[in-house]
Amino acid sequence: MTTEQEGFSLNCVQLQDYQPNRYPFLMIDHVDWVVPGKSAKGYKNLTLNEWYFPQHFPGAPNMPGALQLEALAQMLTVAITTLPGMKGKVTHALQHLVRFRKEVLPGDKFVIETEVLSWKRGICKGRGVAYTNGEVACEADMLITIPDILEQYLPKKPQA
Repeated sequence: MTTEQEGFSLNCVQLQDYQPNRYPFLMIDHVDWVVPGKSAKGYKNLTLNEWYFPQHFPGAPNMPGALQLEALAQMLTVAITTLPGMKGKVTHALQHLVRFRKEVLPGDKFVIETEVLSWKRGICKGRGVAYTNGEVACEADMLITIPDILEQYLPKKPQA
C-alpha cells in the first residue's frame, strides 16, 4: 500500500479488511481508488444471479433502492476505515438523504463515487453518486458514524 495522500485500490478480498459486511450484504465488488479520509471510488457488477432480482421484480428485475443506498454508504465507509487505526471498525448510519434517478438493472456496472465532506468526533458527513451506463442512477448525502469513537464525545450518564 502507498501513503494516505497518494491513495490505493482494493480488490474484493482486501476490501473485506475495511468493510465489515459480507455476502449477501456486501454491495461493493472492487475499490478502484481510495484516498483515506477523502474519497473512495469503485463498483458493483450486477448479474441476474443477485439474490434480490427474482423477487424485485419478477419479469422486470431491478436493484432495490435501499441496496443502492447501502452500496453508497459502504463505499463511504471505506473512505473512513482506511484511515490509520480505523481498519475493521464498524460504522452505523445516522441519516441519509437519497435521490433515485433511474432503474438499476441486471448486467449494469454500478459505479460508485463517494467524498468525505467532514470527519469529526466519529461522525462522517459525505456525499455519494452512483452511475450506470454513464448516467446518474442515484445520489445521496450521508451521515455515518463509528460508534466506538462517537461514544467518547457523548455526555456521560450519571451513576445511580
